[in-house]
Amino acid sequence: MSPSNSSFESLEYQISALLRERGIKLATAESCTGGLIASRITDVPGSSEYFLGGVVAYAYEAKVALLNVSWDTLKAFGAVSRETVLEMARGARKTLAADLAISVSGIAGPDGGLPGKPVGTTWFGLASSHGEWAYLHQFKGNRLQNKTSAADTALTILHDYLQSGEK
Repeated sequence: MSPSNSSFESLEYQISALLRERGIKLATAESCTGGLIASRITDVPGSSEYFLGGVVAYAYEAKVALLNVSWDTLKAFGAVSRETVLEMARGARKTLAADLAISVSGIAGPDGGLPGKPVGTTWFGLASSHGEWAYLHQFKGNRLQNKTSAADTALTILHDYLQSGEK
């Protein structure tokens, strides 16, 4: 049985087509999503052609050891920050020798919110040979909804970047 037309139109399939067409290798660095982004990317058959792998780095120690995030960055800005997600994306790109890497770090909830960083605060990073970008989003759901929204947003960021024609 072949997938329905609607599944071919999903972000995952659109990203797959763009990555294959452009010969781009992708990596992920995930914290609050716990691997959801990588899971959705690998839902597409043949994703091993363009997806090199992902790092789920939940704790500070994992971010430092696996993604080369600086302790100084974590102490100064926290895990949920522009600075950290850029270092995470850069680290995933380097560690996995990828052309493009997406990262995410956020406060899924229900606890963990801070002054200036309420539950739902989520940063995304994108790193390529053409530059690095960071995006801030504020989600309003429960823990599972915030994680799902973060994965959706990461895929949208990837799709928009790939549609822009950059490599």
